Formats: sequence, C-alpha cells, structure tokens
Amino acid sequence: MTDALPGLITEVANRMLVELDDLVAAMNIAEVDVAPALIADRAIAEEMTASNRANVLQVLNTVLDDPLHGRPRNPPPEAFDIVRTVVRRGGDLDVIFQSYRRGQNVVWHRMMQFTSVVAPPGPAQIAVIERFAEVIFAYVDAVLLELISEAQRLREEMLGGALARRTETVRLILDGAPIDERVATGRLGYELSRRHTALVVWLDGPGGDNGELEAVVTALARAVGARPPLTIAAGVRTMWAWLGTQNIPSVDTMAKEMRQAPARMRAAVGPTLPGLAGFRSSHADALLVAQIVGDNVGGDRLVTFADVEPIVPAARDEPAAARFVAGTLGAIAHDDERGERLRATLRIYLAEAENASVAAERLHTHRNTILQRVGKATELLGYPPGNRRLAVMLALDLAHFVGPRMLIGRPSAPLS
Repeated sequence: MTDALPGLITEVANRMLVELDDLVAAMNIAEVDVAPALIADRAIAEEMTASNRANVLQVLNTVLDDPLHGRPRNPPPEAFDIVRTVVRRGGDLDVIFQSYRRGQNVVWHRMMQFTSVVAPPGPAQIAVIERFAEVIFAYVDAVLLELISEAQRLREEMLGGALARRTETVRLILDGAPIDERVATGRLGYELSRRHTALVVWLDGPGGDNGELEAVVTALARAVGARPPLTIAAGVRTMWAWLGTQNIPSVDTMAKEMRQAPARMRAAVGPTLPGLAGFRSSHADALLVAQIVGDNVGGDRLVTFADVEPIVPAARDEPAAARFVAGTLGAIAHDDERGERLRATLRIYLAEAENASVAAERLHTHRNTILQRVGKATELLGYPPGNRRLAVMLALDLAHFVGPRMLIGRPSAPLS
C-alpha cells in the first residue's frame, strides 16, 4: 500500500488540477454566500478568484512535488492582495476567516470525490485522505495566521491616519449615511459642492500598482481642468476616483489623455452630477460600466456611462443578451477577426447615418472599403441592417462593449 500511495495522491491532485477552473468557481460561490462584499464590484471579485486559484495551486503543488512529505508553502501574493483590499474598504476581519473556511470545505469535498474514484475503499483510501487532510488543514491554518496578522498591521497603520479618515468618509457618502457636506469636504480635502465625474480605472492583467493608476487619474484631472482628484485604492490594480469641476469635462479630452497612458490601462466614467447625491450616483454608474466592459480585455480604453446606457438593461441578463446578439447578427456574431472587422464597420456606418465617407474617416480607411464591408455584412446577415436598425445597433453595441461573452465561439471554417 505504501508503494502505491504516492501514485494515488498524485492522481487525485492531477484530477483536481484539471478541474481547477470549476473548483475555483465553486469556492467563489461558497465564499460569497457568507461574505457578499467579495463580489461588491468587479475589482474585488477578481481578487477573490485570483486568491482562491493561487491557494489551491499551493496545496496541489505541495503534494505533487512530494506526495508523502511535502510541507505547506507560504501564502501567495494574491492572498495578501484580497486581504489588503478588504481592510482598506473597512471590511471585518471575520470576512477573511469565514471565507477561508468555506473555501477549505469546498476543496475538501472535491478531494473526497476524486479519492473515492481513484483509491479503493480500505487502508489506501484512508491514507490518501489523511495525507490531504494534513496538507490542507496545515496550509489554511498557517495562511490565516499570516493574513490576519497582515490585516491587523494594516488596520493599525490606517487608524488615526488621513487615509483611514478619507476611506471612512467616502464609505459614509456611498452608503447614503447622513453627513454634513462641509464636514465631509474638510475630511476629504475635496470640494463636494462641485459637479463630480466618477471614474473606475484599472489595469488589464497582472502586474502594475496603484502608483501607475494615480498618475493616470492625475493626468486626466489636469487635462480637463479639474482640481486634484479624490482617489481611493479599490484593489491592487483598481482605483476609484472623482474629478470635481464646475462644468462637464470633455470626454474627447479624457479619451485623448488615456491614449497616452500604458496600453493596458482602462477607465470607466460615470456621468457628471452635482453634490453628495451626484458623487454617489456617478460612482455607481462608473462601477456598472466597469462591470459591463471589464472582461473585454483589449477593448476601448475609456468608456462612459453614456456609451453603454442603451445596452444596460440587456447586459444585466447576459445569457439572454448573448442569444439576442446571435439571433440578430447571425454569421457576423462569431468571435473571429473577420466577424470583428465587419461588426466594427457596420456599427460605425449605422452610427453615422449610413454615411460611408464619414465612417471611412472614423475608421481611417477608404470609402469603397466601407461599402464593401457593409455589403458583405448585409449578405451574411441575410437582410438589410436598416430594416432592423434599432435591434442591429443594440446587438453591435453589446458585442463591442461586452466582448467575447456576447459572441459565438470560433467557427470551424472561416466566414466566406
């Protein structure tokens, strides 16, 4: 039995590795059940997913490297990221403890399922379970000690500091708590009587830090003539910001400034609204924009609420929206380069009232190229797009802003 044990342990670990995405998704669901704040917005939800994935990999790699004697590894950086975000947002430390225990239970049950398939009932099966129990429980206990210690350190660092007061004041405003505007202005060092344009700025993919985000937000504020912006770190690669102005900032100016930022930097922009209520509402709309477009990696660098407002009702029900896109756009709804080119051309062509010359200027191509692409798109649609203009434009906007989640998987043969 001892000779077979390493192989059985390795087989269970490899099976769990194959189903890693499904396992992480199950952990997310279980953790959100006890800590709904972990999906309050896209930034923290992504950090939860990254932390769960990294923790599972630490456990599995421990037994894959040395099935019988491997010791639990140190917590991965992703585990610290989510804890710091919870603390900075004023979350309870119990959120961390409860979510880890829920995630641990999911991993444990999944391991039991695979063990029952891989190892026959009896001593071998018991030995596999005991080995995984040793690694899983030791790892989670050790990680929680380090993470709680880091959370307490960060909380003590924030207590009494300007960052703590600013974060708490912003939270009170966003929660709709009664707070005097002048008092809040003094705490924030930001004039709340002005008009507010909220932003959610983030980095696509790993790496980077809040320093890069802060620099871009400052540049955006300077470009539109705003006073120094109010910023709050909402995650390791996400920042919330507000620009205070007397007038409505130019979207074109902000878009031009974003083109100067690092390529993977993106921004969602809420409407410009006055006072405390406007501060709160603009932020809520910016978060909604980020939720809609955030997974479309490589999408538009800057997207405003006005850009996506027509598709918001449809985007709230993604499965129904994806069916609508497929049914409306047919063969040009495929997630491939040609489909993307035809959709982009048709979208601009319809937005410019079917003026091929203006569309060509916007897309930096020749008028005849626009007409050829529109002709091909019309052929593949099976009907003139003008006959269902509203439906076609809505479907094109959903595909453009939400991205691959709205599209059909790559076809087996290229579109002809």
